[in-house]
Amino acid sequence: MSKTSSILLGGRLAIDFANAPAHPASASRYLSWEEFVVFLEVANVVSRERGSTLLVLARSDQQAAELVLARANLLKHSLRKAFSALVKRDAVAREWVEPINTILRITEGHDELVADSGKWKLEYIAREGGLDWLLAAVARSAAEILADGSSTHLRLCANPGCGLFFWDNSRTHRRRWCSMAVCGNRHKVASFARRRTS
Repeated sequence: MSKTSSILLGGRLAIDFANAPAHPASASRYLSWEEFVVFLEVANVVSRERGSTLLVLARSDQQAAELVLARANLLKHSLRKAFSALVKRDAVAREWVEPINTILRITEGHDELVADSGKWKLEYIAREGGLDWLLAAVARSAAEILADGSSTHLRLCANPGCGLFFWDNSRTHRRRWCSMAVCGNRHKVASFARRRTS
């Protein structure tokens, strides 16, 4: 997966994670280790340097990488189920929330300003040495969205073949597409073609 295909369209970290990888046909499948690390880099959860270290980790400590990847995929699929329920205005099941709470419980730490290529950026510093901290920001973002509940601006793209979620922060709160440049444009072209053939 190339970094250029990892466009963050969701508007919130947890939504982008639920959508990852960012091409609609694969949004509901499991992430590979490389896709997970690329997402973390593109979403600015980790720096490029730390991402490079993490990519090597899959070979040097395969068991640790597999454990955090399993947690990441469980979190991703739980988010998709919970977000689907929110969009439909259904109840969010406790079992979909538990992976979020698990990550929140085990990722004690703090935010800290760190130097990155001559600039300052905010980075999460874990208290423990494990890898679960990689999911801390995603779990925190998800918790905020779920706590917002029925007043949320969470939407599912109107393109039935898409399946991507997005945060509707438009002025009128009537946004329909994950991206106007992708699904919105396709809809306009298809509508134009239908009108021309009629």
